[in-house]
Amino acid sequence: MKNYLFTFRSVTYAQKGERVLKRSGIDCILRRTPKMLTDRQCGYCLQIRPGDLARALELLQSSQVQFGKVYGMAYEGGFEELAV
Repeated sequence: MKNYLFTFRSVTYAQKGERVLKRSGIDCILRRTPKMLTDRQCGYCLQIRPGDLARALELLQSSQVQFGKVYGMAYEGGFEELAV
């Protein structure tokens, strides 16, 4: 996998997640969720590097930051939903 995306239902939750991760030293990029991954017009996600997945998941859950789904981004450009 190239990178991972954590989806959020609103920009507010995504920003909260971004603060939690960055405070703990995890680099992440706040961006719009790719249209193929959401059934809503406005979706936001955090993009993280592969080595940060387990720690990011732990931090978001322990900080009670609600996220939707987690996707792996393949090198070929596709996405794969992860079971978390």
